Amino acid sequence: MRVLLLSAYEAVSHRYWAQSLMAQLEEVSWTLLALPPRHFAWRIRGNPLSWMLKEHDTLSQQFDVVLATSMVDLATLIGLFPHLGRAKKLVYFHENQFAYPESSDQIPQVEAKMVNIYTALAADCVAFNSAYNRDSFIEGARAFLKKMPENLPVAKPLAALRERSQVLPVPIPARSESPQPKGIKSAVPQRIVWNHRWEYDKNPDDFFAVLFALSDAGVPFELAVLGQRFRQAPAIFAEAEQRLATHIVAWGPQPEEAYRDVLDSADIVVSTTWHEFQGLAIMEATQRGALPLVPDRLCFPALYPPEYRYDGTREGLYARLQAWLTDPAARPERLDTTAWEWPAWRETYRQWLLC
Repeated sequence: MRVLLLSAYEAVSHRYWAQSLMAQLEEVSWTLLALPPRHFAWRIRGNPLSWMLKEHDTLSQQFDVVLATSMVDLATLIGLFPHLGRAKKLVYFHENQFAYPESSDQIPQVEAKMVNIYTALAADCVAFNSAYNRDSFIEGARAFLKKMPENLPVAKPLAALRERSQVLPVPIPARSESPQPKGIKSAVPQRIVWNHRWEYDKNPDDFFAVLFALSDAGVPFELAVLGQRFRQAPAIFAEAEQRLATHIVAWGPQPEEAYRDVLDSADIVVSTTWHEFQGLAIMEATQRGALPLVPDRLCFPALYPPEYRYDGTREGLYARLQAWLTDPAARPERLDTTAWEWPAWRETYRQWLLC
């Protein structure tokens, strides 16, 4: 089977998914075309032109399957290379443009939303990394299309799209050994990890506000703030680096080995995000033995039992963290992550390619 894998905006999680998928299904003959994750507005609208000008010979070949991420303008690409339309066309949604919280200084991404819709409609089969991703896409597209000047009959096409969709999470690698249970002693400060992008949509304000309050109350803890940092980060990070200096054991992006070591030493991994479609960073830390503490919204209710969730408010996060940090009996057991790992999903992905 010859598969053309197209990734139009190769962010870290997208690259991991593509590389691990190719490694897991070695019997497939893969051809990968990927574009760097920069200049978003240009990239999501211009990817067919970029590939036409740079990869014309590759795209002129015959493939059995075209597998594209949702940022690929698949409809336009098929128009430029009509023979690709005869291949089985699959689209994978890591995220969708309808569920992003928009800040006041952002221009609404109308073009990006239209690309999502056209690409999904051009596909034979569509997969989403979570039910929340699928549902927010369908509902977001319905509300968005109602704004068009004509009263278009969108219900049936969106219902048909849902019918040919399925949920396929991005699996994490299986660990060769289970993490050892962490012996928790009340005299040892518990280590809290933040390993998310340093951007407003991950809601660092709530996270640090709660840690400021815990520190002011004299609750002992250690803090490792990891994750991807950009040229401009929310101002709260600079404030937190100063106010929580006595708690900090790691700050900023780390080399891969050091990052894994910090995760292995973590007791609690926290999310306060306003936007998450699956949350690989939380899954990765959980697999290595940290207790996940996630808000009761977005994709999390489908992935984490209630004892690992809080109500999504600062007050709820403070109450749960304070209990976990001061009372060992309040902490749940380590979460089993085997259902998230590649062995549980390899055959399902193989069958999806044959859909």
